[in-house]
Amino acid sequence: MTYGFVPLFKNSIPGFSVAEHVHPRAWFTDEPGVWEWKGPVIRETGCAYGKFFENKAVFIRADLFTDFANYRRDGYDFDARFDDGLASYREKDLYDLLDKSAPVLSRKLRADGCYGKGGKTGFETLITKLQAQCYALISDFVYDKDKNGKPYGWGVGEYSTPEIFFGLSFRDNVYKRKPKESYELVFDHLKELLPDASDKAIKKILSI
Repeated sequence: MTYGFVPLFKNSIPGFSVAEHVHPRAWFTDEPGVWEWKGPVIRETGCAYGKFFENKAVFIRADLFTDFANYRRDGYDFDARFDDGLASYREKDLYDLLDKSAPVLSRKLRADGCYGKGGKTGFETLITKLQAQCYALISDFVYDKDKNGKPYGWGVGEYSTPEIFFGLSFRDNVYKRKPKESYELVFDHLKELLPDASDKAIKKILSI
């Protein structure tokens, strides 16, 4: 994670994504490709992964994610956000379920929360918002296996909270700076990483 921020998919800053630098054949073939790399990258680097820029997936180095989360949360833990009327009951319901059961596969989280046919709606919208606000992330991808023990399929996302995924290193440091200071630190890092990008473009991907 030398760059600190690595978006997986094309976004509003040209060239700032894995997708724009990998041949299309590296995505969906009989050999492991980009889609299969996601879980190993998370596990081997200890980075955060989730829909953090423009509702699209991004890998973020752990130390930078701490400040990124402080900025996105505006200094609030989730309970304080809810108490101040900044989160809905539906968001709190899903967050509390995730916090209680993480790490948890997306299909189990849906089932436990009664999302789906005949139940509650809006799971993707809610979990995407929790990721954008840095109260949730994707901690791994788990593959089903055939009778011979060979993985198959797309891989099922496993969700967690940053507090559970990173532990004390996150919990003890996430609110140490003022949110504005964290924003400036992240902005300056991206400005150095993307010298050709305008301030406006960087501010755009950092906004929710």
